[in-house]
Amino acid sequence: MEATLAQNTDRRIGVLLAQLGTPDAPTPAALRRYLRQFLSDPRVVERNRVLWWFVLRLLVLPRRPQRSAALYRRIWSPDGSPLLVISRSQTLALDAELSRHEPDRFKVVLGMRYGSPSIASAVRELVDWGADQLLLFPLYPQYAGATTGSTYDEVFKQLSMLRFVPALRVVPPYYAHAAYIEALAQSVREAMTPLPRPPDKIIISFHGIPQRYVDSGDPYASHCEATARSLAARAGWENGTYLISYQSRAGREPWLRPYTDETLVGLARTGARHVMVICPGFVADCLETVDEIGHVGLKQFLAAGGETLQLVEGLNDRPSWIAAMTEIALQQLQGWR
Repeated sequence: MEATLAQNTDRRIGVLLAQLGTPDAPTPAALRRYLRQFLSDPRVVERNRVLWWFVLRLLVLPRRPQRSAALYRRIWSPDGSPLLVISRSQTLALDAELSRHEPDRFKVVLGMRYGSPSIASAVRELVDWGADQLLLFPLYPQYAGATTGSTYDEVFKQLSMLRFVPALRVVPPYYAHAAYIEALAQSVREAMTPLPRPPDKIIISFHGIPQRYVDSGDPYASHCEATARSLAARAGWENGTYLISYQSRAGREPWLRPYTDETLVGLARTGARHVMVICPGFVADCLETVDEIGHVGLKQFLAAGGETLQLVEGLNDRPSWIAAMTEIALQQLQGWR
């Protein structure tokens, strides 16, 4: 049943769509700025701050921007970073859908935790527009301290500097929300339609985090597992036809296992020739999907004996995902006058 809001033209509701971020350009200088901000966040790198300050500036920032810039150049479009382009499209679509329910009451603005447009600029834009109620909508379905928690920190920080602080609500993690799961299942159905045969295995790949974070109480792994179970049930996959893995690990300490790259190689070596990969944690295609899976992962799979890797496109601005976003937002705004 479609959610509705009580009519009240005296209140303006600002919706802050929060995404992780992207560099401004695929250049070493832009990557250096982006990585300095990203890797300086204590939520992202939980290490001794003094020691990490030296490691970051003496070892990481002099080397990594060059390599990362080369990767971003492979996916950069004429309009810019795919993550930013898609996130802007999601913002416009959600704004249109909410305004269709109540014209002139909503304004949806995009804010990046790292990079531009910043969360600070998004908060300022909403406040200047006259929002006295604010809904924070993180674009991370599964909670992780390094993403969701860090975004909360930044939004609270920006609001703390205001004379008048709008009333605030936060969309909770929606890792098993029926509308989100249905949008994922629909994207899989569309990806499977043109295939001449079903894949030998379906890999549900999530961004990894250090195992230590989960051991300390981060619920991320349990959220990912719940998403995978819900998606498999909605799509009608039998046990054994799919598996969960984690990608994008960095450094030497153990991260959540199994690792996606090792999983791809292992499947190929044990006879799987055709695999499908879906990345439910990324609601917009980005470096980690287009390049890490669609390019690097494909090469690893082929080199180990595989034949085809079908990457399911992200939810992006699919109508089913925009409808899901609208439903999730309106549910959180019930009774807000």
